[in-house]
Amino acid sequence: MADFRHHLTLYLRLLGAQIRSQGAHRTSFILDALGSLLITAAEFAALALVLPRFGGLGGWTLGEICLLYGLAELAFVLMDILFGGFDAPNLSAHVRSGSFSTFLLRPAPLTVQVFASDFALRRLPRVLLAAGIAGYGLTHAPLAAGPETAALLTASVLGMICFFGGLFVIGGTLTFWTVDSVEAMNVLTYGGRTLISYPMDIYSAWLRRTFTYLVPAAFLSYLPALHLLGRSLPDGLPGWAALIGPLAGPLVLAGAFAFWRVGVRHYQGTGT
Repeated sequence: MADFRHHLTLYLRLLGAQIRSQGAHRTSFILDALGSLLITAAEFAALALVLPRFGGLGGWTLGEICLLYGLAELAFVLMDILFGGFDAPNLSAHVRSGSFSTFLLRPAPLTVQVFASDFALRRLPRVLLAAGIAGYGLTHAPLAAGPETAALLTASVLGMICFFGGLFVIGGTLTFWTVDSVEAMNVLTYGGRTLISYPMDIYSAWLRRTFTYLVPAAFLSYLPALHLLGRSLPDGLPGWAALIGPLAGPLVLAGAFAFWRVGVRHYQGTGT
């Protein structure tokens, strides 16, 4: 427990340094934050303006889709803030320049340093927007209010944070061998986030099953949403599968950090 408190204090101090450095150039920070916000706002506005003309999407109303979209966006942006240091483009820059070796020489835990190496405060407006979209979905989707609903939605968001954070850790670890980021990982991270922002039943059977059983993204939000909306789960899955689905995220994250430890042991640098 003492070690945990020490590491948390160190992490918060490193974050403080990050925040002060980002606040040093306020105009640049504000423009970056607005640009990040407008990207998500424009994407969602296109959906919100077009969808009512068709009366829904695959039998899902705008409110129900807002629930999926908002939860996925909220979880992904929070993950991006927390795990940004492990994102492959960021970590590969440290590997390529040799600055990652300085992390290994410092008298501080490596993972704490990487976690605190990129804390993108400019993404906070996207958190507020995503929370607003999810809130609209909560009020316009036929959900039963109660502790079970709150617990499952919270577990779903935490599960998605762990899941996509694990993918960031895996993608960053691969740069120990590839130096440059592996673009195929973007299919699973950014592509996976876009995929689960919409009802999985609008996709072909092979794609839906790939992101349900091979890459368990659907277990994180789609199945819990079906359960809360009183709909049957696909492929004859039992109802309890929606309740254990969010556990897939922590399992992926645990496996990712196991891979990370292997990568650190085999890290040799680039000679720079």
